[in-house]
Amino acid sequence: MEGGRGSGNGHERPLVTIAIPTYNRAATYLPVALESALAQRYAPLEVLVSDNCSTDGTEAFVRGRSDERLRYVRHARALTPNENFNFCLAQARGAYFQLLHDDDAIDPDFVSACLERVGYRTDVGVIRTGVRVIDARGHPLGAVRNEVVGMSTSDFFLAWFEGRTALYLANTLYQTGYLRNLGGFQSRHNLFQDGLATVRLAARHGRADVPDVLASFRVHAGELTRAARVREWCEDSLEVLDAMCREVGEREPEIRERGRRFFATVNYRRAAQLRPLRERLSQLAFVFRFFGGRYLPPGRLLLQSTAFYRGLRNLKRRVLGRPQWAA
Repeated sequence: MEGGRGSGNGHERPLVTIAIPTYNRAATYLPVALESALAQRYAPLEVLVSDNCSTDGTEAFVRGRSDERLRYVRHARALTPNENFNFCLAQARGAYFQLLHDDDAIDPDFVSACLERVGYRTDVGVIRTGVRVIDARGHPLGAVRNEVVGMSTSDFFLAWFEGRTALYLANTLYQTGYLRNLGGFQSRHNLFQDGLATVRLAARHGRADVPDVLASFRVHAGELTRAARVREWCEDSLEVLDAMCREVGEREPEIRERGRRFFATVNYRRAAQLRPLRERLSQLAFVFRFFGGRYLPPGRLLLQSTAFYRGLRNLKRRVLGRPQWAA
């Protein structure tokens, strides 16, 4: 175990809460997310669905499920997404807490593998697994194993920059009390609040790592993160990097330099999704300036979303026989 503190309660299985904040996805992704939570091969477990005033029959769908582990709450007024996230945390009864987006999913052995990894202790800040990326139809686009077992906090951060692990809510369990004491999920623009929480809890309360890929993060057109402005993502990214640097002592210069390059690249990719071309180029230029004019975007990002680029990419796949996510 990496950075564990104390002995916890190694003799009893602690309650785990899986919370699913949702809005109008009863006919699309919510059934998959909910089924994956209820299919866990672990007890004791509670599954909380926090309905943010859906108008699509979400209430009837969830209440139609007969399972004593399931709780449903419907809000009387619409909350911001982050308010709903923190409502879920406040309502959690478990020693560990997962916030599962209503378009993501977890494998049946996700919770059991995490708790077995810590010997059912209840004092570890975060427990994480590997994660796969899936498309709107659930087809796999790629996967990242969690290759940070035994690493120090500094090396864990560097491994994230290198693509040897991935930070998503879908593949993370949080120690509930520690997360509440931290103030829950919050960052400047509440875009990278999950990453900020993971960084702080891992550094201050230790982490445990399961190498296997046991969770699925879905990429699709309605994804919440795609609607945010690039500037706000850049500012939240630097908040996460600043938090990392405060936790690593003498390795701060290395973390900061490699982290700035990493986050510049991440935000270049966000900017490259924008249309029309003029807006895309404007936001790519903004990212360049924001990160000090030191890191150029990969050339292909300039044309990534154009019909010309997509045609070349599809031709490459047909010629080389490569899967979609590899291009």
